[in-house]
Amino acid sequence: MQQNADLGARLVSALAGDVLSDDASRARYATDASIYQMVPEAVVLPRSVEDVEAAMGVARETGTPVLPRGGGTSQCGQTVNRAVVLDNTRHFNRILEVDPEAMTARVEPGLVLDELNRALKPHGLWFPVDPSTASRCTLGGMAANNSSGGKSLRYGIMRDNVRAISAILPDGSRARFNGDDPEPGPYAELVSDMRALGRREAEEIDARFPKVLRRVGGYNIDALTGNDVNMAQLLVGSEGTLAYFTELELSLARLPGEKVTGICHFPNFYAAMDAAQHLVTLNPQAVELIDDTMIALGRDIPLFRKTIEAFVQGDPAALLLVEFAEGSQPANAAKLAALALLMGDLGFDFDKTGDRWGGVVPVIDDALQAAIAEYRKSGLNVMMSMKEAGKPISFVEDCAVALPDLAEYTQGLTDIFARHGTKGTWYAHASVGCLHVRPVLNMRQDKDVRTMRAIAEEAFELVRRYKGSHSGEHGDGIVRSEFHETMFGPRVVRAFEEVKDRFDPQGLMNPGKIVRAPAMDDRRLFRYGPDYAVPEFETALDWSAWPGAAGGFQGAVEMCNNNGACRKLKSGVMCPSFRATRNERDVTRGRANTLRFVISGQIPGGLASDAMAETMKLCVSCKACRRECPTGVDMARMKIEVLAARRKASGLTLAEKLVGYLPRYAPYAAKVAGMMNLRNRIGSLRALAERPIGVSRRRSLPVWSPDPFRDAEAQDDIPDVLLFADVFNRHFEPENLRAALRVLRAAGLRIVVARDGSGRALDCGRTLLAVGCVEEARAEAWRVIDATRDAVARGVPVIGLEPSSILTFRDEFLALCPGPEAEALAKATMTFEEFLSQQPDLPLKPVRQPIHVHGHCHQKAHDAVSPMIALLERIPKASVTLIDSGCCGMAGAFGYAPDTIDVSLKMANLDLFPALAAAPQDAIIVADGTSCRHQIADGTPRRAIHVARLLDQLLDG
Repeated sequence: MQQNADLGARLVSALAGDVLSDDASRARYATDASIYQMVPEAVVLPRSVEDVEAAMGVARETGTPVLPRGGGTSQCGQTVNRAVVLDNTRHFNRILEVDPEAMTARVEPGLVLDELNRALKPHGLWFPVDPSTASRCTLGGMAANNSSGGKSLRYGIMRDNVRAISAILPDGSRARFNGDDPEPGPYAELVSDMRALGRREAEEIDARFPKVLRRVGGYNIDALTGNDVNMAQLLVGSEGTLAYFTELELSLARLPGEKVTGICHFPNFYAAMDAAQHLVTLNPQAVELIDDTMIALGRDIPLFRKTIEAFVQGDPAALLLVEFAEGSQPANAAKLAALALLMGDLGFDFDKTGDRWGGVVPVIDDALQAAIAEYRKSGLNVMMSMKEAGKPISFVEDCAVALPDLAEYTQGLTDIFARHGTKGTWYAHASVGCLHVRPVLNMRQDKDVRTMRAIAEEAFELVRRYKGSHSGEHGDGIVRSEFHETMFGPRVVRAFEEVKDRFDPQGLMNPGKIVRAPAMDDRRLFRYGPDYAVPEFETALDWSAWPGAAGGFQGAVEMCNNNGACRKLKSGVMCPSFRATRNERDVTRGRANTLRFVISGQIPGGLASDAMAETMKLCVSCKACRRECPTGVDMARMKIEVLAARRKASGLTLAEKLVGYLPRYAPYAAKVAGMMNLRNRIGSLRALAERPIGVSRRRSLPVWSPDPFRDAEAQDDIPDVLLFADVFNRHFEPENLRAALRVLRAAGLRIVVARDGSGRALDCGRTLLAVGCVEEARAEAWRVIDATRDAVARGVPVIGLEPSSILTFRDEFLALCPGPEAEALAKATMTFEEFLSQQPDLPLKPVRQPIHVHGHCHQKAHDAVSPMIALLERIPKASVTLIDSGCCGMAGAFGYAPDTIDVSLKMANLDLFPALAAAPQDAIIVADGTSCRHQIADGTPRRAIHVARLLDQLLDG
C-alpha cells in the first residue's frame, strides 16, 4: 500500500493530469471485458502529451510498467496489468484536424469513434472501421488492437485505415511512424533494424502467416516485407507493448448512401455457414450472423423485443443479415431481388419445410435497419445476459477461416464443444469467416477452467488445419498470446520478441502481451481467482432471480461483463452521471466493479463504506441501465442496498429525513403553506437553510399548495379505474390530479382514488427508498397492495400521474414484497397515458402549437413513452416531437443538493436544455415528471405541463 502511495505522490508532482491511487479507483481499472483482473499500481488521466511523457518518466525511474488504456472494452485481457494505467478517454480525446479534401483526420488516442463520426457527418465522411463498441471504443485502442467491424469486407481493418501514428517510445523519445524515409537519428536506426528484420524473415512470414483478411495475431511484421513499408502498420495491433500513441492520422471514406438489408433465414446452422460463401458473391458491404440462442435471449430483453418481432419470421436456427449500400433505391432493390433469387437457387423457400425452409425478409425502413444493427452490435452483451453462474466465455471466439471452409470449421468447433459437455453461442462476421463463438463455462470452477484450456488447444489445432487465424478481431492479450508459437512457429515468435526488445528493452510497456505471455488459464490472473468468494450477508431487497451469495445479490452484481455499453455518450439515457463527468467512478460499469470488490472483501468496509457511498453519490437512479444495459445490471436497485446499509450503520441526516419522510409531514406542511413557501422568496432564508436542509440556495423548492388534493374528490361507485394520488402532485401541483379526473370523466369512466381507510394517504415509498429506509418503504408497499387487492382481483387497472411513483408498483414493489400479490398489482398498473391510449378517443379541440415532449427516465426504462406520444398524436391537428434527451438531471433530491446541483445542471445541458432552446417559441412543453418540470423551470425560460393538464385544456365542451 505504501508503494502505491509513494508512486502516486511522485506522479502527482510530475504532471498536470489527475492521478488516482486509492483502492476503489484502482479497482475500477483492474478489469476489462475479459476474464482477467490485475489491480493497477496507479491510474493517470493525462491532459496532454507532456503529461504522458512525465508519467512514463516516473515509470522508468521506478521500474513500473505502463499501460495505455482507452474504453477498457478489450476481451482478451489487453488492458489489464499491474502497471501505471493511463486512461486517455477523460481528457486526451480531441479531434486535431479534419481535412475533407484529403479525406484524412488527425486525432488524439482517447477520442471515441462515434464522437469522430458525429463530427465527420456534416462533411459527408466517416471512419469506416466500425466495431460493435463504436459508442465507447477509442481510436487509440482500436489502433492498438487492430480492430475491425462488420464492414471489413469492403473497407478493411484498422491497419488498412491508419496512415501515421505519432508516439512516445519507452525511452522517452518521440517519433512519427509512417511510410516516409526518416531523417538520420535514433528513429531512423529503429526503422532500418525493422526493415532488415522484414527482409530476413520474409520467406518465413509468407509461409506462416494465414492468408485471410482477419489476421490480427502477433506483431504485423508482414508490413516490414517488400519495398513499401509503413511503420505505422507495425504499431497497429501492438496492444500498447511497443510505444505510447499520442496522435493518429486516419484515412476517411465517403458516407455510404441509402442501404437495405436482406434477412436470410435458415433451418439449421450448417446451412447458413455453407451459404455465406455464395452470398458474398453479390458484393454486399456486410454479412452478419445471428444464431437462435441470440434470438431467444434478445426476445427476453425489453430493449430488443419489438425489433426482433419486426424482422424475424418463424423460428430460424440462424440468420444472415446481408447489407447492401449501392447508392440508389433502384440499385439496392436490384440487390435484394438478386439475394432472394440466390436463396431460391440454394434451395430455400418459406413455403418449404425441414432443411429447405428459409428465405429472405427484406428490410428497407431506415429506423428498423438501425434498430437491427444496434441489436447485432449488442451481440456480446445479449449473450452475456444469461443469469446462470456459467457465462459465454471469450477465448476462441474470433478465429477466422476462409469462407469455403466455414461450414466444416464451425461444425468441427461445435463437435469440440459437445465433447467437453458445453455448447457455443454464435454471431458476427460471416462475410469474412470470422464468427464470434463463446462456449458456456463457469470460471469459478477449476474443472471449467481445465475445460477452457482443452477447448482452446483443440480449437486452435482445428484452425491451423484450415490454415486460418486464431486471432481474427479481438487481439491477443493474455488469452491468446501463449499460443503464438503453436500457430506461427518458433522462428516467427523469436522475431516478435526481437521487435519487442528493440522497442522496449526494459520491458515496461504492457508486459506479458503478444510475447512472453503467462498461461491463459492461470487463475491468479482471473477476475474470479482461486481465493475469490462472497460471504453471505442479509440484503434489504429480493435478488432471488440471480445466483450466488446474499440471496442472489452477488449474481446480480456480477452480471456486469465490463463491455462498457454504459459509457456511450449519446442515444438513450444510460449513463447520465458518466456523460456529465466522464469519470469511470460514475458509470454503471465502474459502480458494478466497485460493488464486486466490496462484497468480495477486496475493498474493506462493506456496502456501508465511504468508498461505496462516494461511488454511488452521482447515481441518479434513472433506471436507464435496467433497460439499456443488455446484461440487465440494475444499478438503481443496487443503490438502494447501499443506502440501506449506510442508513443502518450511520442513521439519517436532517436533510435525508426531510426527503424520506415527506409524505408523513406533507399534510401538516400544507396547513401552513404560506410559511413553508417563504424560503423561496427570501434570499437570506435560502442561504441560512442551505446546509441543514440540504437544498442549494440556487434552487427554488416546489411550492406547497394550500388546497392539496383529497382522496374524497373521486370515490365513484363500481369504478372503472383506481387512481393513485402521489405525494408530489397531491401537495405541490394538485391541479394535475384534478385535471386528470376531468379527463377520465370526459372519457365516461368512473374513478376511485385508492385509499386504505386509515386516514393517511397511500404512499409508494419512493422517498423512503431514496434514503435507504427499506423496511418502512416495504410497509408502505404492503399498504398499497392491501388497499388495491380487491380491485385488482376484479381486473380494475391502477393508474398514476407521476412516473417515479406509479412505476414503483411495477418495479421496486416486486423486490420489496415478492410474491403473487405484488405481481398482480404490477400487471394491473399503468401510467395515465398507457391507460388512456387504450381507451376511445377523447372529445378534444385541435391544437395549433407544436407539442414537444420530454420523457421521464422511468417512463423510458419501462417503455412508457411510446403510449404517451401515441395519446398526444390523437389530438386533432397535433404535431408532436419527442425530445431526444437523456436524464433531465433533477432526479428528486439530487438536483437540489448543494454538492450535486452543478452535476445536475450539467446533465440537463447535455441534451434537454439545448433542445428546449431550439424548440419554437410557441411550443407546448410536456413533461410528466415533477422533477423534470422543476428542472426545466429552474434552468430555462420554458414552463412544462403534465399531459393531463394539456388534455384537460383541450377538452371540447
